Amino acid sequence: QVQLVESGGGLVQPGGSLRLSCAASGSIFRISNMGWYRQAPGKQRELVAVITVITGSTNYADSVKGRFTISRDNAKKMVYLQMNSLKPEDTAVYYCNGDIAETSTGGYRKVWGQGTLVTVSS
Repeated sequence: QVQLVESGGGLVQPGGSLRLSCAASGSIFRISNMGWYRQAPGKQRELVAVITVITGSTNYADSVKGRFTISRDNAKKMVYLQMNSLKPEDTAVYYCNGDIAETSTGGYRKVWGQGTLVTVSS
């Protein structure tokens, strides 16, 4: 069974930095895209950043452009989110997501991690 496990969340002061990590494990044939989403209390889950595993091309939500950087390590099946200049409005549960094929003949399906809480507060 494919699993995504996030780590690196915590409490940080405004203006600070955090680095989130996401590890993919299990029966994985290929990963297409991996991304980070977040959900703040009372709000819908939103896309933060996404990276295409093969090419490394990236896309970001406007609210995090210039502050957050998504990256991947294909050999380790890891994706990272470096978050700088954090603001209180970045407070949310951050979820890792991957479009993953488990076999050469199967299609891609979305797999979600359990989430990691990021709190930006003084």
